[in-house]
Amino acid sequence: MPSPRILIAQGGGPTAVINQSLVGVVLAARHGGVQQSVYGARHGVRGILNEDLLDLSRETGAQLEAVARTPSSALGSTRDKPDLAYCQEILKVLKAHEIGHFFYIGGNDSADTVRIVSEQARLTGYPIRCIHIPKTIDNDLVGNDHTPGFPSAARFVVQAFIGANLDNASLTGVYVAVVMGRHAGFLTAASALARKFPGDGPHLIYLPERTFDPERFVSEVEDAHDRYGRCVVAVSEGVHDAGGAPIAAKLAPGVERDPHGNVQLSGTGALADLLCAQIRDRLGIKRVRGETFGYLQRSFAGCVSDVDQREAREVGEAAVAFARTHDRDGSVSIKRVGNYAVDYELAPLETVAARTRVMEDGLISPTGTDVTEAFGAYLRPLLGSGLPEADRLRASPVPKRLKAR
Repeated sequence: MPSPRILIAQGGGPTAVINQSLVGVVLAARHGGVQQSVYGARHGVRGILNEDLLDLSRETGAQLEAVARTPSSALGSTRDKPDLAYCQEILKVLKAHEIGHFFYIGGNDSADTVRIVSEQARLTGYPIRCIHIPKTIDNDLVGNDHTPGFPSAARFVVQAFIGANLDNASLTGVYVAVVMGRHAGFLTAASALARKFPGDGPHLIYLPERTFDPERFVSEVEDAHDRYGRCVVAVSEGVHDAGGAPIAAKLAPGVERDPHGNVQLSGTGALADLLCAQIRDRLGIKRVRGETFGYLQRSFAGCVSDVDQREAREVGEAAVAFARTHDRDGSVSIKRVGNYAVDYELAPLETVAARTRVMEDGLISPTGTDVTEAFGAYLRPLLGSGLPEADRLRASPVPKRLKAR
């Protein structure tokens, strides 16, 4: 039988609700009828390697609940992407501290780490249960209807575009906002739910699931500007050309790259600036503004979906339940049932690890610059209650006297 001692870590980009999953594990461990010590690794797997561990068993319930409501990763995170040798070192630490249950909250790379550690534990005969707990604002985990963290980030995007559309309607011009999403466009697509009235923006939505043509982009902006007298654009940071090269790199070859060799998409405003320059130079529109939402959408305080909070807590609780009742390792997955509820299942790690989900074709409009009604139906229940709404004046115009003719 595995030791009752638990180790939990958080990896990858923070979210507004990742601490709900952390607290879900800690509290579920307390209420299971078996006294379990719960350790937390500071800064993800790097903290495991460094034996930089905290005893979360000593935290009060009130303090844990306060942390659960706090955005970002309370334990700290890491971008380390462990290989086999790295995971073998992780396993050495788990053995030294007699860890019986290992929980890692994160995305597809985190799931891959759990998979490798699980395989190495089996090969060495070490009795440990390894469970991946889903988290990512990109919503790109295979086998999940959606992923904790995405609904709150989507709520931020919706609210940001409600405001951007109102601003653009007051002082007309072109507004371009770049939203996170290297391979999956779910977060950028969420901008569509900012619309309330005919003519509301975003008028154009560009997703990494479709090829981005800079020439066609300028033409489509011109058409929208002619039609509405203004244009609001949502662009995924991961838009690419027909060959798969990121547009950010194509327009500016000198952009930064991260430690894995990927073009740095989120840390700069390069793509928004470059697209705005194209519009100004080619169309002669004077009022053109661009922004990159960047890290703001990940952990924005006060902009959290209550649905997301609840489900993030429940995936942590489900992970503990699965670790106790199932005789296999796995990844907690969210399944939608009815309209609207969810169930939790334990998926095989290899079906989630290092795999990327993208938006299904049925969610993207035939034009490639918008979403379908199916996407709206998919996202609305996730955004939670109390979403702000915009309105407009309905007063009738006063007839002109001096310029009536």
